[in-house]
Amino acid sequence: MHTTLIDLLLDYDVVHPAHFLFNIESAFHDGHRVVEERLTITPSMKVRTFCDERLGNRFVRLDAPRGVLSINYRARLELNPVPVPLHLDESPVTSVPDEVLRYLMPSRYCESDSMSRAAQQLFGQVPPGIGRVRAIENWIHESIAYLPGFSNSTTTAQEVFVQRAGVCRDFAHLGITLCRALNIPARLVVGYVHFDEPPEDFHAVFEAWLDGRWVLFDATKMAPIDRLVRVGTGRDAKDVAFATIFGAVQMTRKELRVEEGDAPAHAAVLPAETTPAPASLRLA
Repeated sequence: MHTTLIDLLLDYDVVHPAHFLFNIESAFHDGHRVVEERLTITPSMKVRTFCDERLGNRFVRLDAPRGVLSINYRARLELNPVPVPLHLDESPVTSVPDEVLRYLMPSRYCESDSMSRAAQQLFGQVPPGIGRVRAIENWIHESIAYLPGFSNSTTTAQEVFVQRAGVCRDFAHLGITLCRALNIPARLVVGYVHFDEPPEDFHAVFEAWLDGRWVLFDATKMAPIDRLVRVGTGRDAKDVAFATIFGAVQMTRKELRVEEGDAPAHAAVLPAETTPAPASLRLA
């Protein structure tokens, strides 16, 4: 069992009143247990919360007035990773559950239909099963350069394949795309994990459906996959953005600290006028 502490601070300059949708709280998931958490919003305002019960993703919606908006999420969790068997088979398409079938389809950032030929050329001769997904993971790690700032919010898996560079979400999108092109259901998972290089940020990995279960893979290999605190799960980055904003807004600060162990995470500096969020947003 591992203990992880999270401290996230987001500051925005809201030019005109805007609507925000945040997906930053740890998801409801069997792989971890929330010991305590607190979400603080400054200035204090009415919020709405909801959860995607299929995936455990948690969302906060709010209407922010003009001015400075600060969001601080702090949490302590216990992680209970489940060991992954060395041998797992791929599931025939006919036996893929209805709720999993959508993860075989092309999506906004994962053009698996266009990548089918490349996937077959690279991995068509690799024996089916978890070994083939490991081969995809390793190929991406060895073939794609990790270059912060090289890609942008519209970069797709096919573009990453051609450009041979990107960041964690690009690595994950390419893994998802190659899996789907081989009829292996795959999806994106984002969350918090501690790593030293590059500076800490939200981390993206991919998950493949093998032998009736979801298995995580990280082609960046920047951190132990079993230390990831899951926040969002979806088809691709469109489903799991940490913030979706409707209005004229500029982010002015994003600070994230993820620590392993029982010592307090490095505290982000909060404005002096910070006020606690409503009790419905606080758990202990």
